[in-house]
Amino acid sequence: MPIYVKDPKLLAALQESRKRQAPYAGAFLLKDEPGTDPSLVSGSETDKNIHDLKGKELFNRLHEVGTLAQISSIQGDQVVLIGHRRLRITEMVDEDPLTVKVDHLKDKPYNKDDDVIKATSFEVISTLRDVLKTSSLWRDHVQTYTQHIGDFNFPRLADFGAAISGANKLQCQKVLEELDVYKRLELTLELVKKEIEISKIQESIAKAIEEKISGEQRRYLLNEQLKAIKKELGLETDDKTALSEKFRERLEPNRENCPPHVLQVIEEELTKLQLLEASSSEFNVTRNYLDWLTSIPWGNYSDENFDVLRAQKILDEDHYGLNDVKERILEFIAVGKLRGISQGKIICLSGPPGVGKTSIGRSIARALNRNFFRFSVGGLSDVAEIKGHRRTYIGAMPGKMVQCLKNVGTANPLVLIDEIDKLGRGHAGDPASALLELLDPEQNANFLDHYLDVPIDLSKVLFVCTANVVEMIPNPLLDRMEVISIAGYITDEKMHIARDYLEKTTREACGIKPEQVEVTDAALLALIENYCREAGVRNLQKHIEKIYRKIALQLVRQGASDEAAVADQIQSLPDRPAAVEVQLVDTDETQVEDDKLDQKVVSSKNQTAAESLEGNDHDHSSETSAEEVTIQMALPDEPAVVEVQVADTDEPVDSKLYLQDAKETEKIQEGEATKTVEKVLVDSSNLADFVGKPVFHAERIYDQTPIGVVMGLAWTAMGGSTLYIETTQIEEAEGKGALHVTGQLGDVMKESAQIAHTVARAILLDKDPDNHTFFANSKLHLHVPAGATPKDGPSAGCTMITSMLSVAMKKPIKRDLAMTGEVTLTGRILPIGGVKEKTIAARRSDVKTIIFPLANKRDFDELAPNVKEGLDVHFVDDYNQIFDLAFSDGQNEKK
Repeated sequence: MPIYVKDPKLLAALQESRKRQAPYAGAFLLKDEPGTDPSLVSGSETDKNIHDLKGKELFNRLHEVGTLAQISSIQGDQVVLIGHRRLRITEMVDEDPLTVKVDHLKDKPYNKDDDVIKATSFEVISTLRDVLKTSSLWRDHVQTYTQHIGDFNFPRLADFGAAISGANKLQCQKVLEELDVYKRLELTLELVKKEIEISKIQESIAKAIEEKISGEQRRYLLNEQLKAIKKELGLETDDKTALSEKFRERLEPNRENCPPHVLQVIEEELTKLQLLEASSSEFNVTRNYLDWLTSIPWGNYSDENFDVLRAQKILDEDHYGLNDVKERILEFIAVGKLRGISQGKIICLSGPPGVGKTSIGRSIARALNRNFFRFSVGGLSDVAEIKGHRRTYIGAMPGKMVQCLKNVGTANPLVLIDEIDKLGRGHAGDPASALLELLDPEQNANFLDHYLDVPIDLSKVLFVCTANVVEMIPNPLLDRMEVISIAGYITDEKMHIARDYLEKTTREACGIKPEQVEVTDAALLALIENYCREAGVRNLQKHIEKIYRKIALQLVRQGASDEAAVADQIQSLPDRPAAVEVQLVDTDETQVEDDKLDQKVVSSKNQTAAESLEGNDHDHSSETSAEEVTIQMALPDEPAVVEVQVADTDEPVDSKLYLQDAKETEKIQEGEATKTVEKVLVDSSNLADFVGKPVFHAERIYDQTPIGVVMGLAWTAMGGSTLYIETTQIEEAEGKGALHVTGQLGDVMKESAQIAHTVARAILLDKDPDNHTFFANSKLHLHVPAGATPKDGPSAGCTMITSMLSVAMKKPIKRDLAMTGEVTLTGRILPIGGVKEKTIAARRSDVKTIIFPLANKRDFDELAPNVKEGLDVHFVDDYNQIFDLAFSDGQNEKK
């Protein structure tokens, strides 16, 4: 074997020895460093330490028995050695290079004809043959050995087997040091047997890997052969033919209704598909294109419901109120019934958040028996989402409408386009302009998607759009839609919605039974008035969910505490057996065997045992004081009966005494069961425990409005609200007439204040001529609380005039009066918007009298009766009429 010599002096000495025709050296194994594990692989640092060893230190680290090795060749620092015989070190001669005196060791005498030695050697040879079959490297070792050493004998056989085995160096050293031939053969046989086991493991690993690799190749080859056989027999076509057949089968049900120009495109694409290679990129593009073309339901319409009564019932099941929307849908059904065919339309539902715009769309689809598809365009900035991508782009897809038709499977679905007032606009185009074609009844019969590139008929699709603020929709798009305003819900409507829809759904979602909870009408009313004043009911739903979540937690906690209380009461009962046999006997006369007893109670516990039995006779207590009481536990299935026998009496006393444990436990559990049935009552008094402090307080700041204060009505995106306009006189002096406004007013509202100031001067001159110089000599301050809320709009004009005149005449206006209306410089009252919202706000603030512009009378008359109920409403077209209503003491007739 080759040895690498790093010591230059030692290498020079070996070279000199070879030149002197004495090419021999001693080869000795180095001992492991103390404290190291010989089984671990040593690193480069350990190798360096070995080469650094010199002289005495190196001598102490050497094993005593080594090998006399012939120097076969020296090439650089590599010395090839051939072992010949064993040596034992006796003493050190020189330190550098290390030179030692040795004794030549001979094998112990042995009998060549010994059967045991022969059998062991034959086993070694047999094992070596098995190993040589598995490794060509070992065969090379045998050839090399026979060339340099000669024929095998028993000692050489043992040495060879140990040398070529994969054993570690200490095991090989043990074989080297063994001079008994038989023992050496045994050691070698053990090493070679281990090598056989390693070879088997190696074979199994190689076989497993080979099977894994060959199995995949074999499966691939078999699949290819199977395809070829099926193709020859006509059992299966290739991929392209199968794809074409699949597309034709998909198109077949709608072929008669499919437009001719679409059929022509499909046939052309199918022909192209047969000519293209399956590995080309164009093949995948064509396949996807055909997939979309054949997936669209050409001319496939769902059977529409023309039953108006059934539709009315479905709409009322899902939503309370929303009469305008329901009426429009019923009109749509009636027209379809008279015409006998389904039709399309574009409707826009506008209103504040949470009034049911999106959810009513699903109900409309159910009422019309149409499939429903919804997609939101809020924040959409890519035209391709509407019109699709060109097919040349990687990952191109059709637009939302084509995806809709594929998903629903009919050509007349109800499509809900949500948040159409929040369309974005970016570098990828203007989606609002792309929607012009989609939502135009004159154009969408031939809607052209960029991906499909064939016209699609969308004229039978019913489009329902939703928006919060109609003003945010571009005018050309708004012009194509029929707008239905959903103003919001009044308190009465919210009560119905909470009772019939929200409460029921929330109760089921929380797993609470109706008999466990009672939410009173007063609690719901307080919840609506003090926590959820917005126009919609989404916030109301959140608060109801919050109430029921807290109730669920309360019920679970109560149940857990009740269970714990029952368990504690049961455990607190005396530890008494289910059935006890008590025998009172004299200790002198008889004894009871231990193996028949489960428990013994000495006479000191006699009274306790006697008391645990129901109906015990206390007269025997004095007679049994010196007796031993033994209690035997009965099996669980034995009756809970106690038999008492007294040894002194002539006859046994048979008195059946039932234990109270089972009865008491039953009573406790029944009592607790009745407790858990108690309802959780939510009333206005404990509502704050569930939802916290009220968010809103009464909008009325004043019970009796002081001078200069007038209540106005305003419209907001959340619905209607009331606001006070306050005016006060700051300074009065000749020529000091001026107006100062505060309250975060917008430009339009500031202009209204200036107009009101001018009109008020003219009105005061007419109504109170003696005080006509008030505005010319007074500096006024007009404020609109709350100061942190931005406000704008023209409808506060008449309210501002009234406030200024109240200061000028030092006269308060009538109680419970609110007004709204835009005013001109000549005192004319112009119409305003948000009549329903403002009416709702007035009812919420307990306003009794409202003044509206005459032009809004029709809007007010169209309101539901429950909205108008209990209100004294006046319609005016000139401010002089408002003056008479606001400052007169008597009652005015309704005009």
